[in-house]
Amino acid sequence: MSYVPHTDEEVRQMLERVGVAGIDDLFDSIPQALRSRAELKLGPALPERSLIAHFRRHADRNLGVGSASSFLGAGAYDHHIPAAVDALASRGEFATAYTPYQAEISQGTLQAVFEFQTLFCQLTDLDVANASLYDGASATAEAALMALRIRRKQRVYLSAALHPHYARVVRTYLGSIGASIETLPLAADGRTEIGAIADDSAAVILQQPNFFGCVEDLHGFSAACQASGALLVTTTPEALALALLRSPGSQGVDIACGEAQSFGLPLSFGGPGAGFLAARQKFVRQLPGRLIGETIDSSGVRAFVMTLTTREQHIRREKATSNICTNQGLCALRVAIYLSLLGRQGLRELAETNLSHAHYARTRCEQSGLHLPYSAPSFNEFVVEVPGLREKHARLLEAGTIAGLLLEDYDPEQRDRALICTTETATRASIDRLVRELAA
Repeated sequence: MSYVPHTDEEVRQMLERVGVAGIDDLFDSIPQALRSRAELKLGPALPERSLIAHFRRHADRNLGVGSASSFLGAGAYDHHIPAAVDALASRGEFATAYTPYQAEISQGTLQAVFEFQTLFCQLTDLDVANASLYDGASATAEAALMALRIRRKQRVYLSAALHPHYARVVRTYLGSIGASIETLPLAADGRTEIGAIADDSAAVILQQPNFFGCVEDLHGFSAACQASGALLVTTTPEALALALLRSPGSQGVDIACGEAQSFGLPLSFGGPGAGFLAARQKFVRQLPGRLIGETIDSSGVRAFVMTLTTREQHIRREKATSNICTNQGLCALRVAIYLSLLGRQGLRELAETNLSHAHYARTRCEQSGLHLPYSAPSFNEFVVEVPGLREKHARLLEAGTIAGLLLEDYDPEQRDRALICTTETATRASIDRLVRELAA
């Protein structure tokens, strides 16, 4: 009980109030066979200063982007976060911005979410965006469900170049409702192969740029979708790409979703993130989650309200468009602050820096005799083939360099291939060192 901040008497009173004799009685609903009886090998209680030092020693065993040269992307990206993001997002006014069920009393929270929606409408060139979702993977699955509702069809096409984690989440969501999932193969250049889309299809889901870093031909897929009546859905785990590539809306995309972690959210060992989902106005009634709108109150003052909340808590469960129960308020706030700080020009300049670093890395790989299997244009990620990659990757890791993602762990056919990511945090010196070690 050394680490429990209650006295024995307080524990006794709480157990008496709930009507049980001991703490073990609280777990009666758990079968004995499932309970762990392992002894917790905790040492004696430590003073605060010693306890903090103890955990710092354990934390220092982790290899993070602050103590290593990282070329790891694949859905979670190391970008510089201006100090102002932390300063503004940590203000007390926002400290409880979780899910305000009486949200209209918190006008600051609603305005921040409204700005988040507006910013993603501008980035995607689509008419309406929701108040954020859990992450890019769940946003992609929600987009698939949205397409099924709109088209009232049960077939969905997934690109073979969709992030494997995203694909698994989509299959999990759709697996219990009888939807049919088809896979669009990968072409030799690394893009998704454009083929015939069946007339009973609800959607085609592409990643842009795709999992292998290649920029997809959205115009070609838009034409194929229009011919079959399917909706074209894109998901973008690296949202910074939206600042440089042609917008989804301008290329015929009906629903654009993805992950906003690149905009002011730290890596944090993989989460939390902030999913986004934008669509054309005619689909707004099928938008999952919540939608914040702007109006004028009875005194003529600008005000913000929850305009659309088609959740199971607000309408009949079978009529709900989503079971999303939070809008990731603090994460969406950080994203809105980050985008507002950089602005349109600053965001484009940052994207150009990412592109420049990736171009330099690709060129150095080619000059060093390394094989680049995919020829399609890319943004800040690309695939490189390296003989004996796994051993070299392990040696680099020991030396403090995270040499990208081993693709063989996701697809046996991608043996000796790594997905390399270069953001603005990479330096030419670190890129040169990476290529030199890979080519050795």
